[in-house]
Amino acid sequence: MTIETVRVDLPGRAYDVRIGPGLVANAGSQIAPLLRRPRVAIVTEDTVSGLHLGALQDGLQAEGIESVALSLPPGEGTKGWPQFTRTVEWLLEQKVERGDIVVALGGGVIGDLVGFAAAVVRRGVRFVQVPTSLLAQVDSSVGGKTGINAPQGKNLIGAFHQPSLVLADTGVLATMPERDFLSGYGEVVKYGLLGDADFFGWLEENGPNLRDDPAALIHAVKRSVEMKAEIVMRDETEQGDRALLNLGHTFCHALEASTGYSDRLLHGEGVAIGCALAFETSARLGLCSQEDPSRVREHLAAMGMKKDLADIPGDLPGAAALVDLMGQDKKVVDGQLRFIMARGIGQAFVTSEVPREVVLKVLEDAA
Repeated sequence: MTIETVRVDLPGRAYDVRIGPGLVANAGSQIAPLLRRPRVAIVTEDTVSGLHLGALQDGLQAEGIESVALSLPPGEGTKGWPQFTRTVEWLLEQKVERGDIVVALGGGVIGDLVGFAAAVVRRGVRFVQVPTSLLAQVDSSVGGKTGINAPQGKNLIGAFHQPSLVLADTGVLATMPERDFLSGYGEVVKYGLLGDADFFGWLEENGPNLRDDPAALIHAVKRSVEMKAEIVMRDETEQGDRALLNLGHTFCHALEASTGYSDRLLHGEGVAIGCALAFETSARLGLCSQEDPSRVREHLAAMGMKKDLADIPGDLPGAAALVDLMGQDKKVVDGQLRFIMARGIGQAFVTSEVPREVVLKVLEDAA
């Protein structure tokens, strides 16, 4: 099966995202052209390490590239100051130089944390993303957003630091638990909803069989990455268009905060519910037809995914408290909360013109 390539063509910081099976085993030949000396530092986490670190190191060794590895605990709790400090100090102990490469092997937590560590060690070293989850392959590994969480909210500490290469090995997704795979699919659906109605239609047809069809999986990852790359090239540091990538996220981040960033709600599950709520809000504002939110929910249901607040286990705060949590979001500008609304499937836009009472009513009705 051929490897697909998407070019993220940022001036002076362009890089390739390579997509397809077998990329971890062939990582040595992919990474070798970037190296000034045949040595890399890998940061991963314990679950991924047991599944894929050996194959990555063997692939590097096959090209004469030495490697050292640090494995962190799995989970969102890793994405904070203690493990970030540990990672930075480990990289310095390994005498990582400015001309070296750091490899992030793992899901979004590892990619975000390691990218941020690479951004600050020696004021910036290059890094390669080797995302091992669907969510990381289609979203967090591309575009250069790196960071860690603060007690005040997610991703509030970080930097824009583009990778030098992304190796999205679709073969490793076979080891993902179903719930985690579907969480990643929440971000895939988002791309169709925000800017490509034809892609959403393709997902309605092919989504349920994605795990069993390697070619379809490559297409879903590639189209998602293409869409993200197009937006990032227009607006790298989120001054305008890049905010479109946050469709569903304003609701999602409030729900994640209210569930304590725990396994009660995975990020992509929150995105999926958030997209459904964004389309419901859009319909009530008369921006899109009432059929659109129904179609979104029907597809999420067909995939076996969460689609409503009621699908989140345990108690949630009331609607007013959830709206207050949205105010902690990074998308607040001059005290005004920006929403991503839609004029239809594939037609998202950014606006501050969303009355609080409409959002409250949507959340009250969804409970």
